[in-house]
Amino acid sequence: MEAFTVLKGLVAPMDRANVDTDLIIPKQFLKSIKRSGFGPNLFDELRYLDHGEPDQDNSVRPKNPDFPLNFERYQGASVLLARENFGCGSSREHAPWALVDFGFRCVIAPSFADIFRSNCFKNGLLPIQLSADVVDGLFTAMYAQEGYSLTVDLEQQVVVLPTGEQLGFEIDPFRRDCLLRGLDDIGITLQSESAIKNFEASHRERFPWVFETLDVS
Repeated sequence: MEAFTVLKGLVAPMDRANVDTDLIIPKQFLKSIKRSGFGPNLFDELRYLDHGEPDQDNSVRPKNPDFPLNFERYQGASVLLARENFGCGSSREHAPWALVDFGFRCVIAPSFADIFRSNCFKNGLLPIQLSADVVDGLFTAMYAQEGYSLTVDLEQQVVVLPTGEQLGFEIDPFRRDCLLRGLDDIGITLQSESAIKNFEASHRERFPWVFETLDVS
């Protein structure tokens, strides 16, 4: 997992409440267990005018001209500004996979669904919770200024506005440490690799019969 330290990125809007995971990545695209390849179908029902299916050539599909992520001014955005209860619905981990694969590294919203929030941390996507009033102000500033960017400093736990104003945010210390070090669940486990190998060797000596090959001929 890519470490998250300081991000300076263009901001794009998802200006609606209760965006569920099926809207983030529709169910028909959940056939793969790889973490990559979902970006082209992020918000598929909103980005395109036709019905999306796996393995389509998205470059020839008709795009929705009214959907912000299709606007030229938001191309290359790495910070998504959203409304309350973002990521509700099913617990599919494909939702943060799609956001990261599209290019987002941070989502700012007044609130998140719990499982989605947890899945974000496990996949290098930083969910930042700020008050609804503060988020309102960010939306206003973003719409008013093309190229609106924010700097997210995870180590200092602040979002720095173009004016220099800093907005502090709370984050679980363990999750913060994992993001700073680029550790997902597998990476955390591999920190104990030598202890795991020692246990396996000891277990094999104590219970050799467990590891015997059964003759089923």
